[in-house]
Amino acid sequence: MRSAWIAGAVIAVTIGHATMAAHAAEIRLAEQFSMGYLQFNVMKRDRLIEKYASQRGLKDFKVSWQRFNGPVAMNEALLSNSTDIVSGGVPGLITLWDKTRGTSFEVKGICALSSQPFLLNTANPAIKSIKDFTEQDRIAVPSIKVSVQAVLLQMASALAFGDENYAKLDPLTVSMSPPDATIALLSGAGGISAAFSVPPFQFQQLEQNNIRTVLSSFDVLGPHTFTVAWTSARFRKENPELYAAFLDAVKEATAIIAADPKGTAQSWINDSNSKLPLEMVTKVVTASNVEWTMTPAATMKFAKFMRRVGTTKNEPASWKEMFFPEIGDLNGS
Repeated sequence: MRSAWIAGAVIAVTIGHATMAAHAAEIRLAEQFSMGYLQFNVMKRDRLIEKYASQRGLKDFKVSWQRFNGPVAMNEALLSNSTDIVSGGVPGLITLWDKTRGTSFEVKGICALSSQPFLLNTANPAIKSIKDFTEQDRIAVPSIKVSVQAVLLQMASALAFGDENYAKLDPLTVSMSPPDATIALLSGAGGISAAFSVPPFQFQQLEQNNIRTVLSSFDVLGPHTFTVAWTSARFRKENPELYAAFLDAVKEATAIIAADPKGTAQSWINDSNSKLPLEMVTKVVTASNVEWTMTPAATMKFAKFMRRVGTTKNEPASWKEMFFPEIGDLNGS
């Protein structure tokens, strides 16, 4: 049903875009709930897109920001022309790349934003590994089946139970935003016994003595891209100055994170209205297994798995097939 909806939406959006003006007066960007989008926080704070768009001679334009929970909402917003550039986990990009491949609205990645692990945490002392989950357990993920956490759980299940049982734990998953999942896990509300979450919420969970980690995404995949930005070929073609300004803004924001992690942490706190202490957030930003980078990593591992189990129809020849060429000289994977 979801595939049919997306296919129909692609046709409708393709027709609708034919009547749009060649250049948008606004660039609308969407992010999700986590610390995987620090470049966006810095770009908002320092008005970096505005800076680089103005340098390219643009005068009458607007930059606006949105927040969604999970890739389904993000991709629906992109297809319905409710937003222009979205960001999230790699499976969200792969799903829409697969559905729009060969159309005039073809979707591809712009660049990566970060590489970092996310953790499957539990409050159930009986769960030592994913093999210990029972029908009574519920696992919170941002979106069932399609979020990066849900796909990683499928990849872990394939390793534990065999490819034919990759979806064995899907019936236990529940869609919840990371903040809500954290509240549910800490309180036991809704029968939530585990959460496959994101920073900083996964570390906030671990501050409780009864919460521990069952699985790290790095255990399954090795170092991998956690967040990536993507858009349509049509937006890129019709708005080359804004597209280039976005890329330049991401590049400068990435350098700012490295130069001023504490200031960046404070920007995230301000932007998300978080009550977490600055010291904790800064520690997440500077963790040894966290890299703020535009270079895609392990995206082909996601793509090959999704094609192998049949959740997508097409497998790219390389990571570059899923991304626009501006970052083609990076050492991605």
